[in-house]
Amino acid sequence: MELNITNQDLISSNRNPLVKRLRELSKKEFREKSSLLLLEGTHLLQEALSTSSYPQEIVATKLWLHKNSEILRSIPYQVPIYEVTQSVLKFALTTVNPDGVASVLPVNRLPTLKSRPGFILALDRLQDPGNLGNLFRTALAADIDVIWLAGGVDPLNPKVLRSSSGAFLHLPYERFFDTEDNYLQQLAKKLKTYWSNGYQVIGTVVPSDNSQESIAPYWEIDWTDRIILLLGNEASGLHPLLKDCCTKLVTLPHSPLVESLNVAAAAVPLLLERRRATMSAGIYQKQ
Repeated sequence: MELNITNQDLISSNRNPLVKRLRELSKKEFREKSSLLLLEGTHLLQEALSTSSYPQEIVATKLWLHKNSEILRSIPYQVPIYEVTQSVLKFALTTVNPDGVASVLPVNRLPTLKSRPGFILALDRLQDPGNLGNLFRTALAADIDVIWLAGGVDPLNPKVLRSSSGAFLHLPYERFFDTEDNYLQQLAKKLKTYWSNGYQVIGTVVPSDNSQESIAPYWEIDWTDRIILLLGNEASGLHPLLKDCCTKLVTLPHSPLVESLNVAAAAVPLLLERRRATMSAGIYQKQ
């Protein structure tokens, strides 16, 4: 396949307009204004190409272009490729040691929900980009259909994208944001609507939770049902407004020597329990 490597000179100056634009994409305001996001590194580019979410443009070093002919063959001709120096790439990106390539992807090329979801992950004000990225990755492994986000860290933050290992390119999400009162109300309304349409809303709490509601171990839930799994903020847990929307509360019993588990770690057995339950019942399928 013929490549569209631009015939302009090697970009070696940090003042180049393209370099400036790449650097600005690390900022939430510029991402929202331009409706673009920056994919840093070879793996994210490969994931985008695997979903036919072709980048708008690519920047790469001469060494990367020389070593990655197979990847280059999968890039459509209409996607321009700009050659840059390693120092320029390092200046433009948030990755400490870039592996030689970055690409720009229009936000409208991210996946969208195409059918009625059977398994939904809802997240309440998550603040840590590493946690959110890891949750995207685990959710994809667990066949989550869509992720709902009430406030919290921007899912297009470069740290989220990297820690997701490209999972965000395969998994639709919907984000509620504005003021805290507004986005919590938006998610609460959605939870109640789905509950009224037959979904279980499963909220997670720590074993020491003093709620009056009955709290069960997670393995006592019927995970073969249509489910929304609701995980709370790293520091404060589930907001009371969202907690009131839950049909059931569950916990992961653990040693009292640990006050609580990291939200991304605690999510793993919960998210994968549905796959185990449906496979054991002989009814597993991606809904």
